[in-house]
Amino acid sequence: MSVLVSRPAPDFTAAAVLGSGEIVDSFTLSEAIKGKAAVLFFYPLDFTFVCPSELIAFDKRYDEFKKRGVEVIGVSIDSQFSHNAWRNTPINDGGIGPVKYALVADVKHDICQAYDVEHPDAGVAFRGSFLIDAEGVVRHQVVNDLPLGRNIDEMLRMVDALNFHEEHGEVCPAGWQEGSKGMDASPEGVASYLAENANDL
Repeated sequence: MSVLVSRPAPDFTAAAVLGSGEIVDSFTLSEAIKGKAAVLFFYPLDFTFVCPSELIAFDKRYDEFKKRGVEVIGVSIDSQFSHNAWRNTPINDGGIGPVKYALVADVKHDICQAYDVEHPDAGVAFRGSFLIDAEGVVRHQVVNDLPLGRNIDEMLRMVDALNFHEEHGEVCPAGWQEGSKGMDASPEGVASYLAENANDL
Protein backbone atom coordinates (compact mmCIF):
# COMPACT_ATOMS: atom_id res chain seq x y z
CA MET A 1 0.00 0.00 0.00
CA SER A 2 1.50 3.31 -1.06
CA VAL A 3 1.68 6.26 1.29
CA LEU A 4 0.86 9.38 -0.71
CA VAL A 5 1.09 11.82 2.20
CA SER A 6 3.47 14.70 1.33
CA ARG A 7 3.30 13.81 -2.38
CA PRO A 8 1.30 15.45 -5.18
CA ALA A 9 -2.12 13.88 -5.57
CA PRO A 10 -2.18 11.80 -8.77
CA ASP A 11 -4.12 13.74 -11.38
CA PHE A 12 -6.75 12.17 -13.59
CA THR A 13 -9.40 12.90 -16.20
CA ALA A 14 -12.52 10.75 -16.32
CA ALA A 15 -16.26 10.89 -16.86
CA ALA A 16 -18.31 12.03 -13.88
CA VAL A 17 -21.69 13.14 -12.64
CA LEU A 18 -21.43 16.60 -11.11
CA GLY A 19 -23.29 17.74 -8.04
CA SER A 20 -25.70 19.56 -10.35
CA GLY A 21 -26.62 16.24 -11.96
CA GLU A 22 -24.83 17.08 -15.22
CA ILE A 23 -22.92 14.19 -16.78
CA VAL A 24 -19.53 15.21 -18.17
CA ASP A 25 -17.04 13.19 -20.20
CA SER A 26 -13.92 14.96 -18.93
CA PHE A 27 -13.68 15.74 -15.24
CA THR A 28 -10.07 16.63 -14.40
CA LEU A 29 -9.07 16.62 -10.74
CA SER A 30 -6.44 19.37 -10.99
CA GLU A 31 -8.88 21.71 -12.73
CA ALA A 32 -11.77 20.95 -10.37
CA ILE A 33 -9.73 21.69 -7.24
CA LYS A 34 -7.27 24.31 -8.53
CA GLY A 35 -6.32 26.55 -5.63
CA LYS A 36 -8.65 24.73 -3.23
CA ALA A 37 -8.32 21.90 -0.76
CA ALA A 38 -10.26 18.72 -1.46
CA VAL A 39 -11.37 15.44 0.01
CA LEU A 40 -11.13 12.66 -2.56
CA PHE A 41 -12.77 9.47 -1.36
CA PHE A 42 -13.07 6.02 -2.92
CA TYR A 43 -15.83 3.50 -2.30
CA PRO A 44 -16.39 -0.02 -3.68
CA LEU A 45 -19.62 0.09 -5.71
CA ASP A 46 -22.89 1.87 -6.33
CA PHE A 47 -26.08 0.15 -5.13
CA THR A 48 -24.34 -1.70 -2.32
CA PHE A 49 -24.65 -1.67 1.46
CA VAL A 50 -22.19 0.36 3.54
CA CYS A 51 -21.53 2.74 0.63
CA PRO A 52 -24.84 4.66 0.62
CA SER A 53 -24.48 5.44 4.32
CA GLU A 54 -21.07 6.99 3.65
CA LEU A 55 -22.13 8.98 0.60
CA ILE A 56 -25.21 10.32 2.39
CA ALA A 57 -23.04 11.22 5.41
CA PHE A 58 -20.67 13.15 3.13
CA ASP A 59 -23.66 14.90 1.58
CA LYS A 60 -25.13 15.87 4.96
CA ARG A 61 -21.79 17.48 5.87
CA TYR A 62 -21.16 18.94 2.43
CA ASP A 63 -21.93 22.50 3.54
CA GLU A 64 -19.43 22.12 6.39
CA PHE A 65 -16.72 21.14 3.90
CA LYS A 66 -17.66 24.00 1.57
CA LYS A 67 -17.62 26.46 4.48
CA ARG A 68 -14.00 25.44 4.96
CA GLY A 69 -13.25 25.87 1.24
CA VAL A 70 -12.97 22.14 0.59
CA GLU A 71 -14.26 20.28 -2.46
CA VAL A 72 -15.66 16.77 -2.02
CA ILE A 73 -15.24 14.18 -4.79
CA GLY A 74 -16.28 10.53 -4.76
CA VAL A 75 -14.81 7.78 -6.96
CA SER A 76 -15.79 4.20 -7.71
CA ILE A 77 -15.31 1.82 -10.61
CA ASP A 78 -18.94 2.21 -11.71
CA SER A 79 -19.86 4.14 -14.84
CA GLN A 80 -21.19 7.68 -14.82
CA PHE A 81 -24.56 6.22 -15.83
CA SER A 82 -24.66 3.96 -12.79
CA HIS A 83 -23.71 6.95 -10.62
CA ASN A 84 -26.54 8.91 -12.18
CA ALA A 85 -29.06 6.12 -11.64
CA TRP A 86 -28.01 5.83 -7.98
CA ARG A 87 -28.41 9.58 -7.50
CA ASN A 88 -31.89 9.32 -9.01
CA THR A 89 -32.89 6.50 -6.66
CA PRO A 90 -34.64 7.67 -3.47
CA ILE A 91 -32.80 7.08 -0.21
CA ASN A 92 -35.68 4.97 1.10
CA ASP A 93 -35.16 2.65 -1.87
CA GLY A 94 -31.42 2.21 -1.29
CA GLY A 95 -30.29 5.18 -3.36
CA ILE A 96 -28.30 8.22 -2.30
CA GLY A 97 -30.48 10.98 -3.70
CA PRO A 98 -29.04 14.04 -5.48
CA VAL A 99 -25.77 14.38 -3.56
CA LYS A 100 -24.16 17.78 -3.97
CA TYR A 101 -20.67 16.64 -4.99
CA ALA A 102 -19.15 14.99 -8.06
CA LEU A 103 -19.01 11.22 -8.53
CA VAL A 104 -16.21 10.07 -10.83
CA ALA A 105 -16.38 6.97 -13.03
CA ASP A 106 -13.19 4.92 -12.71
CA VAL A 107 -14.30 2.18 -15.09
CA LYS A 108 -10.74 1.35 -16.18
CA HIS A 109 -9.54 1.21 -12.55
CA ASP A 110 -6.76 3.68 -13.40
CA ILE A 111 -7.58 6.05 -10.56
CA CYS A 112 -7.91 3.51 -7.76
CA GLN A 113 -4.64 1.97 -8.95
CA ALA A 114 -2.89 5.36 -9.00
CA TYR A 115 -3.98 5.89 -5.39
CA ASP A 116 -3.18 2.24 -4.57
CA VAL A 117 -6.58 1.48 -3.07
CA GLU A 118 -7.70 -1.35 -5.36
CA HIS A 119 -8.66 -4.53 -3.51
CA PRO A 120 -6.33 -7.30 -4.72
CA ASP A 121 -9.08 -9.89 -5.06
CA ALA A 122 -12.42 -8.11 -5.30
CA GLY A 123 -11.28 -5.68 -8.00
CA VAL A 124 -13.05 -2.72 -6.37
CA ALA A 125 -11.66 0.18 -4.36
CA PHE A 126 -11.13 0.04 -0.63
CA ARG A 127 -12.71 2.86 1.37
CA GLY A 128 -9.80 5.23 0.86
CA SER A 129 -9.98 8.91 1.83
CA PHE A 130 -7.41 11.55 0.88
CA LEU A 131 -7.18 15.14 2.11
CA ILE A 132 -5.46 17.24 -0.55
CA ASP A 133 -4.27 20.76 0.26
CA ALA A 134 -4.64 23.86 -1.92
CA GLU A 135 -1.25 23.14 -3.49
CA GLY A 136 -2.42 19.69 -4.66
CA VAL A 137 -0.40 17.76 -2.06
CA VAL A 138 -1.86 14.86 -0.07
CA ARG A 139 -1.74 15.74 3.65
CA HIS A 140 -3.81 12.92 5.15
CA GLN A 141 -4.97 9.51 4.03
CA VAL A 142 -6.85 6.65 5.62
CA VAL A 143 -7.93 3.35 4.06
CA ASN A 144 -10.65 1.10 5.47
CA ASP A 145 -11.39 -2.47 4.48
CA LEU A 146 -14.67 -3.09 2.68
CA PRO A 147 -16.90 -3.87 5.73
CA LEU A 148 -15.76 -0.82 7.73
CA GLY A 149 -17.59 2.45 7.13
CA ARG A 150 -15.55 5.59 7.64
CA ASN A 151 -16.14 8.50 10.04
CA ILE A 152 -16.86 11.65 8.02
CA ASP A 153 -16.62 13.85 11.11
CA GLU A 154 -13.01 12.68 11.52
CA MET A 155 -12.25 13.98 8.04
CA LEU A 156 -13.76 17.35 9.01
CA ARG A 157 -11.53 17.31 12.09
CA MET A 158 -8.50 16.72 9.89
CA VAL A 159 -9.52 19.61 7.63
CA ASP A 160 -9.74 21.85 10.71
CA ALA A 161 -6.37 20.62 11.95
CA LEU A 162 -4.69 21.33 8.62
CA ASN A 163 -6.27 24.79 8.47
CA PHE A 164 -5.12 25.51 12.04
CA HIS A 165 -1.58 24.40 11.27
CA GLU A 166 -1.42 26.44 8.08
CA GLU A 167 -2.79 29.55 9.81
CA HIS A 168 -0.87 29.40 13.10
CA GLY A 169 2.18 27.26 12.34
CA GLU A 170 1.57 25.15 15.41
CA VAL A 171 1.08 21.38 15.36
CA CYS A 172 -2.06 19.57 16.50
CA PRO A 173 -1.71 17.04 19.34
CA ALA A 174 -3.75 13.86 19.79
CA GLY A 175 -7.50 14.39 19.70
CA TRP A 176 -7.15 18.05 18.75
CA GLN A 177 -10.49 19.73 18.02
CA GLU A 178 -11.37 23.13 16.58
CA GLY A 179 -10.98 25.67 19.39
CA SER A 180 -8.36 23.63 21.23
CA LYS A 181 -4.79 24.72 21.85
CA GLY A 182 -2.05 23.79 19.46
CA MET A 183 1.56 23.00 20.30
CA ASP A 184 4.79 24.68 19.31
CA ALA A 185 6.93 22.06 17.55
CA SER A 186 9.85 22.33 19.97
CA PRO A 187 10.98 20.63 23.20
CA GLU A 188 9.74 23.67 25.12
CA GLY A 189 6.44 23.61 23.26
CA VAL A 190 5.69 19.97 24.02
CA ALA A 191 6.71 20.37 27.67
CA SER A 192 4.43 23.38 28.05
CA TYR A 193 1.52 21.63 26.34
CA LEU A 194 1.85 18.42 28.34
CA ALA A 195 2.17 20.29 31.62
CA GLU A 196 -1.28 21.75 31.01
CA ASN A 197 -3.05 18.99 29.07
CA ALA A 198 -1.50 15.54 29.71
CA ASN A 199 -4.35 14.49 32.01
CA ASP A 200 -6.89 15.17 29.25
CA LEU A 201 -5.21 13.06 26.57
